[in-house]
Amino acid sequence: MSPSHRRRPRGAGVVGVLGELLLTLGALLLLFLVWQLWWTDVVADREQAGLLDGLEQEWGAVDEEQIAPRQDGPPPQLEAPADTMVFGRMHVPAFDRPEFPLAEGVSLEEVLNVKGAGHYPETALPGEVGNVAIAGHRNTYGRVFEDIAVLEPGDPIVVETADTFYVYEVTESLIVQPEDVEVIAPTPGQPGVEPTDRMLTLTACHPMYSARERYIVHAEFAYWTDRADGIPEALATEAPAPQEES
Repeated sequence: MSPSHRRRPRGAGVVGVLGELLLTLGALLLLFLVWQLWWTDVVADREQAGLLDGLEQEWGAVDEEQIAPRQDGPPPQLEAPADTMVFGRMHVPAFDRPEFPLAEGVSLEEVLNVKGAGHYPETALPGEVGNVAIAGHRNTYGRVFEDIAVLEPGDPIVVETADTFYVYEVTESLIVQPEDVEVIAPTPGQPGVEPTDRMLTLTACHPMYSARERYIVHAEFAYWTDRADGIPEALATEAPAPQEES
């Protein structure tokens, strides 16, 4: 029998098919990673930019050249927003991306994957006594909390609404297990204890590209300003000039 009529070993055919399957699987995995780590950011960034533009059109532009005076009394109270409604804009100057929308709810499909940060239902609203708990992605889908680990005590976290800026200052950061829900209790870390302070808590997955743990940042209310008066001192890019003594 001539060499051209010899049969190929059966094992060689199996190895060839297996190799092709592995190559196809690798290509599909690469496409999934591109979609997950890049394209979801592109889509979410576009959506969130549109939401921020919509808020500014609805509320009117704020005078960013004017530093609003601090208001130390009880801050204005918000009406409870409807589920999935974008009701605020968050400012975190320490983040590379310092502005993003704030919506009601923590649904992945309806809020966190498309709208930005999400307010935990049943927790305090900005300015209220209690704990304003807010969740956000640390990677993918716009990664609004990507830089959460850079926050240090004293750093400002500002929630802007139609009429008011609520300014909080970071007090501590910690890493907890996913089941440690007491971090978003009205009195953080003390479930069942009646709150007396105005607090804010950020939550995100930890470590990066994993949901094994949660990264938590606690902050306490510092002051509020009237949006009609300009921006709060915490958002000023330059320190305000000292006032002349009379």
